[in-house]
Amino acid sequence: MPPTIATSLKLPAELKAAIDEDARKQGLSSHAYMVRTLADASERARLREQFTQDALAAEQDMLATGMGHTLEDVRAYFAQMAEYRAGRAERPAPLVPRKLL
Repeated sequence: MPPTIATSLKLPAELKAAIDEDARKQGLSSHAYMVRTLADASERARLREQFTQDALAAEQDMLATGMGHTLEDVRAYFAQMAEYRAGRAERPAPLVPRKLL
């Protein structure tokens, strides 16, 4: 287990009470709840940044190659995928990029 570093937070009383209640409902100590919540928030921030970088790279690739998908094709694909996941349709064929530019 990696070493830990002590820190302190000054929380408004109402927030601390809400944290205590949420932690109790989840069977956690307030400390464990706050550590988990902060770790989750940090991971979401990293994932959001990676998503942004991936989107920018995909845009650059699309601009360089002219290949991509129309919004209508993507919406239709996701609608078909929802039907498939609900057990009401066959799995849709993968989208194939086409020249857009």
